[in-house]
Amino acid sequence: MSFLRLATRPAATSARAFLAVRTAQRQFPVARWYSAGGALNKADIESRVLNVLKGFEKVDPAKLTTASDFSKDLGLDSLDAVEVVMAVEEEFTIEIPDTEADEIQTVQQAIDYIAKTPEAQ
Repeated sequence: MSFLRLATRPAATSARAFLAVRTAQRQFPVARWYSAGGALNKADIESRVLNVLKGFEKVDPAKLTTASDFSKDLGLDSLDAVEVVMAVEEEFTIEIPDTEADEIQTVQQAIDYIAKTPEAQ
């Protein structure tokens, strides 16, 4: 397709194409494949949770341990803590109910919750 034809295409066509791609992305999320051997072991869970937290700009990796408290040790506010829980949900393809998510205040509590959740992947 020539540059001129692309430049003169109606904006609605490109907007529809963009929406079609976004819809397809939502329908077919990225899949993560892990070994099928039942429950995850605690070392794998710990490693993955720590890696999720390392992905946050506000988290200083030097202060990050399994005993770290989200607010006291890592300096995360309540909104940041919610984002951490959401990232953990995405990492392990689980849904944590709001009442239980509010109770997760440390890295260890997140690890323990995932370890007791049978559908975690």
